[in-house]
Amino acid sequence: MGTITYPDFEKVDIRVGTIVKVDPFPEARKPAYKLTIDFGPAIGTKRSSAQITEYYVADALVGQQVAAVVNFPPKQIGPFMSEVLTLGFPDAEGRVVLIQPSKPVPNGGRLF
Repeated sequence: MGTITYPDFEKVDIRVGTIVKVDPFPEARKPAYKLTIDFGPAIGTKRSSAQITEYYVADALVGQQVAAVVNFPPKQIGPFMSEVLTLGFPDAEGRVVLIQPSKPVPNGGRLF
């Protein structure tokens, strides 16, 4: 990858939100959940498809904070419209580990 400028980085709007609902996504090609995430009053709630079933149980995800890109255009994933990209890193086997703040922060906070 090439280098980017700080103004390039500023174009990517990464925010923190709290997962308020998790639904199964049986129609997905790879195991996934449908997440509803609260990004605070300025952004509101948005939905995201996330392939995180290996490490995360649906009920335990509710209340957890996650990071997501909120300014990508919505993406159709099968019958589901994903509005934000929930972020994570791959472990050694390629399974997704969510990016989460180490302490609670206000929903909608922007990564800098």
